[in-house]
Amino acid sequence: MSRNLLCAFLGLLITVLVTSFHAPTVRAQAVEEPTIKAVESVVEARLQGGELTVPPATVRFRGMDLFVVRDVLGPRFPADRALAIEKRIDALADGAGSAVGKIEIQDRQVTTDVISGETVLFTITDGDAQVTGRSRQQLAADHTRILKHRLAEDFQERSLGGVANAAMYSAAALVALIILFFVINILTRKLTLRIQSWKGTRIKGWKLQKFEFLPEERVVELIVGALRLARAIGLLVLSLLCLNAVLSFFPWTRAAAHALFTQIFGAIGWVGGGIVGYLPNIFYIVTIFLVASYGLRFLKLIFRELEKGTIAIPGFFPEWATPTYKIIRFLFLAFVAVIVFPYLPGSGSPAFQGVSLFLGLLLSLGSTAAVANMVAGIVLTYMRPFSVGDRVKIADTIGDIVEKTLLVVRIRTVKNVEITIANAMVLNNHIINFSTCASEQGLVLHTAVTIGYDVPWPEVHALLKVAADKTDGILSEPEPFVLQTSLDDFYVSYELNAYTDAPQKMSRTYSDLHAAIQDAFNEKGVEILSPHYRAARDGNTAAIPTSYLPKDYVAPSFRVLGHDIAKPKS
Repeated sequence: MSRNLLCAFLGLLITVLVTSFHAPTVRAQAVEEPTIKAVESVVEARLQGGELTVPPATVRFRGMDLFVVRDVLGPRFPADRALAIEKRIDALADGAGSAVGKIEIQDRQVTTDVISGETVLFTITDGDAQVTGRSRQQLAADHTRILKHRLAEDFQERSLGGVANAAMYSAAALVALIILFFVINILTRKLTLRIQSWKGTRIKGWKLQKFEFLPEERVVELIVGALRLARAIGLLVLSLLCLNAVLSFFPWTRAAAHALFTQIFGAIGWVGGGIVGYLPNIFYIVTIFLVASYGLRFLKLIFRELEKGTIAIPGFFPEWATPTYKIIRFLFLAFVAVIVFPYLPGSGSPAFQGVSLFLGLLLSLGSTAAVANMVAGIVLTYMRPFSVGDRVKIADTIGDIVEKTLLVVRIRTVKNVEITIANAMVLNNHIINFSTCASEQGLVLHTAVTIGYDVPWPEVHALLKVAADKTDGILSEPEPFVLQTSLDDFYVSYELNAYTDAPQKMSRTYSDLHAAIQDAFNEKGVEILSPHYRAARDGNTAAIPTSYLPKDYVAPSFRVLGHDIAKPKS
């Protein structure tokens, strides 16, 4: 464990060192030369006798602040002056330690220069000294004293003894960090076990009356997760502090430490400032969502009671309650999204607007069929052509409705095959519902038979009604009835109409009814001449199964009748 932590820390340290050594170069390139517009503004302000306010700049050495320059000197702004001074001081510090003693102050007519040999380290103007309330000579002396002291410390830190001390302090910081890692991990592990042991005693599920919306296992997981998150943040903070300390111990990396923490705390400050500045918008968003949440709960309560029938609205059917609530909820949430949109972070940025426009274009181009199906689904909802469980026929598909959504309808056929039909197709076809009136008035099942003219029609009516009475699923009330639909060339067409209250068993009922009709007619010796059956009754066997014929039945023989032949006249 300690080896992994040490390797990770050293890897982070090396990465920061490699990247941070380039930071001063980037900064130098960014403000190496003053812009032409800046110079022109200075010249124009001075020609007009005006006052030009520019921000001051801090001169740093090895990541530590030395002094501040405030005045514009020639074409150089304070930031450019500070950068140039830092370069000259760095060059002086990289030389021999005896150069510190050669730093002198030269007072000129309008400026005071601090030099080392032939090199002017920095210049103090009246504008630099005016804000401090001191003369430029006094200010130059103070800056020189600070610079000499810091250069002396730097030469000492870069000596063999200074490097050894820095290495010892760095090792101590690493050891302290590893010890803190172990202590925090042990404490976290023990506290996690303690929290898990409280499950069911001190930690219980969160309930609202009898509804448990957050069980105790989930509560424990949330607390343990928050504890581990706090541990990770603590370890990260400790690692950054240790890294800052190690980098600050060595003069070569002190500037990198300052740059690193300036960026980190600058980012944290920027994020924190953004969060603080965004708090009013967060308050508006939370308020809108709370109002919307309670509004949806109220609507759900109303539509639930409409579905139960405890609240009745004339012309509003209970089965409309759920789909109407879904439609209103969608429109309501869309309205809330429109209200909340201006308060979202980055909602006014061109990128956010571009993404919104792109998504809107994709939806408009790719959802034409989906929108058509949704509109058809809404129309079907309020047409009430069927309900879940009804036996229907849509186009050539017959089956039971198992699901209807805003986009599709699903039907399970009598062969136990589930078919999905788009709502737009359902709306464009005839819909036959066998279940609408079945429970109250009964569904009429009808079938036709053809019987020869030699059989009296009352006998046929009676036989068909007997078959209907013997069939399971056929209602006795209302009574079955028979219609003679046509008088054909060879037979009469009879149509039996019988009522059933089980349309889901329609196929089985038809099968049983046909079998009962065959049995009834065969038992009475009545031939069903459908399709056309041609028979010569003198010599053909009757068109009835053998099991229904008498045991002594014998097919009749052909009969030939003789006639007297007239004798020819003589």
